[in-house]
Amino acid sequence: MRVAEVATPGPYAGKVVWITGASSGIGKSLAVAFSRAGAQLILSARRPEGLTETARACGAPADLRLLPFDLTDVDAMPAQATAALQCFGYVDYMVHNAGVALRDRVVNTDLRVDRTIMSTNYFGPVALTKALLPSMLARHSGCFVVMSSLSGAYGGPLLSAYAASKHALHGFFESLRAEVHADHIQVTIVIPGFIHTAITEHALTGSGAAYGKMMRVHARGMDPDRCAARILKAVLRREEEVLVGGLEVYSVYLKRLLPGALSALVRHHPVRTLDRVLDRIPFRRAHRGKPHG
Repeated sequence: MRVAEVATPGPYAGKVVWITGASSGIGKSLAVAFSRAGAQLILSARRPEGLTETARACGAPADLRLLPFDLTDVDAMPAQATAALQCFGYVDYMVHNAGVALRDRVVNTDLRVDRTIMSTNYFGPVALTKALLPSMLARHSGCFVVMSSLSGAYGGPLLSAYAASKHALHGFFESLRAEVHADHIQVTIVIPGFIHTAITEHALTGSGAAYGKMMRVHARGMDPDRCAARILKAVLRREEEVLVGGLEVYSVYLKRLLPGALSALVRHHPVRTLDRVLDRIPFRRAHRGKPHG
């Protein structure tokens, strides 16, 4: 007699995962990966049509909800958290993935652009965290997955407001981790290197206009699906910090061990230097692919 095959539940089966910035890039890949791992999803971003595309990529499961909103509307975050909690009753994993980058010099960047970037990358996630935290404390369970950047470890040319927002995320969530450790609430900070997404195309210039160009280091970067798979494993292992990418992620260790050397590298535009190095190295197909978003 043939024995019926029983599907093995995924490692996130039954868990509720809320992802911001889920309409493209790493957020879209995370949504697909969590869905395949059995999670119930709440997907958020500014563009409803982008969220619909992500839902289709996930197979449009019944246990998926779309909650579009703009993170810059910081005062609305408590209401958005309430709406998310009403979807399934609780949230196990809050993935702070939404963000906007900057590509311009400090002297050319209007202060309103700094405020927009800080609202999206820092104040929005902080407001959501403060609104969601009481429900996690009541359950003595939960996890915040915080998408940072190499710019969260050190600053570089043309990245001032972006680096400032990511540095702020590290300070806030490292403090939160210390406060809620006894309550069994996890904080995992993800530091991606160069991932093949449209982050620089969507970046702002100092005037607030779109930068509109993909940098070669991102065009040649790690596939976002591979990045997402690494993040899911790290979260499952309760890692406090995870570096994801290619050789560029070792610059974080250079900052810690030889900060003077890294400063000299940063002053000489490390991205341009890496571009020149990559031009001399045959590129591996494993890192190629169409940009998400």
